[in-house]
Amino acid sequence: MPASHSSTGAPVTGNSVAIKNFAFAPATLKVRVGTTVTWTNQDTDAHTVTSAGTGGPLHSAALATHATYSYTFTKPGTYTYLCTIHPFMTATVEVTR
Repeated sequence: MPASHSSTGAPVTGNSVAIKNFAFAPATLKVRVGTTVTWTNQDTDAHTVTSAGTGGPLHSAALATHATYSYTFTKPGTYTYLCTIHPFMTATVEVTR
């Protein structure tokens, strides 16, 4: 089984998140400060990438099929986000130094 297999829900490293089958994959992404993460919508429905709660840095427009949204994380922390169109879609980016 490949080391990057994420069906167990374990955090995955990298810099991209796929939006497919009404889910963010991986559900937990680990990156270092300064990393630019890019989300790509692979569904036929529109989705957003929006910080959970108030004051978070993630605020994409509705992403059509194949559209992308990128954000560079400049501070360590745990960033929880969701799709405002489909609020059951949630995920996390964990940023470390």
